[in-house]
Amino acid sequence: MSNISETDLIINPDGSVYHLSLKPEHLSDTIITVGDPSRVFKVSQHFDEVEFEMNKREFITHKGKYKGKDVTVMSTGMGTDNVEIFLTELDALANIDFKTRTIKEKKRKLKIIRLGTSGSLQEDVRLGTHLVSDYGIGLDTLMCFYNLRQTGFENTISNKLKEYLDLPFKPYCVQGSGELKKQFAFDMMAGNTITAPGFYGPQGRTLRIPVKYPQMIEDLMYFNHEEFWLTNLEMETAGYYAMARMMGHEMISLNAIIANRARNRFSKDPQKVVDSLIKKVLDRL
Repeated sequence: MSNISETDLIINPDGSVYHLSLKPEHLSDTIITVGDPSRVFKVSQHFDEVEFEMNKREFITHKGKYKGKDVTVMSTGMGTDNVEIFLTELDALANIDFKTRTIKEKKRKLKIIRLGTSGSLQEDVRLGTHLVSDYGIGLDTLMCFYNLRQTGFENTISNKLKEYLDLPFKPYCVQGSGELKKQFAFDMMAGNTITAPGFYGPQGRTLRIPVKYPQMIEDLMYFNHEEFWLTNLEMETAGYYAMARMMGHEMISLNAIIANRARNRFSKDPQKVVDSLIKKVLDRL
């Protein structure tokens, strides 16, 4: 088995992985992820105790216990580019021997739960809803650089959406973890989540400069294949689902709906929606 090079896996002088600044012993089996670094404290304030903290760039880590159970909460910042760094380094911590720079024979499977904000695409997905992403559909090009295995149905959705939106690349579609859905989201609305590579133009927002797809939101609202509808829009879910599948980890994305694009409405108290989702997930660990 060949060693992984120093440029492929960068290890800091203290033995921690490059971006996250974590060592293998800092890793819990269950990881809650949030985009906003300030939201890490919103989760860890409920812990029995915080045993370890690390602040590096947008990657903030609090490791501790909730009702006696080991759990880590980490922030990623926004976008699937950050998700790729985040999950690749988490997987390295779990499944690569840092001393020998070789892949471990016995693989460790992580449980990763994303708690994020999102805007709904359908009128009946109301503000304040907690929505679990059955599928994540990426409108970014991250998977152009990986050999992602998709099911026949996922490939069909990808091809249909490419043609429907007249995109110059093929989107990717990936299902989340059924196991984690049963544990954390058995009573939540289920939907199919579009992951955009930006917040403004890629989500149909126009301020001073014109966009190439001005009808993006309307087009996404009306896309339908055999009763497969798109329900909400954010910036990370599909990247999480794709990377987790390739690495063999369990991953689920839970969305606090704080905007309704169909009605052009924004929540009066978005933090309340997020806080209730945090508490719900912690109580189901």
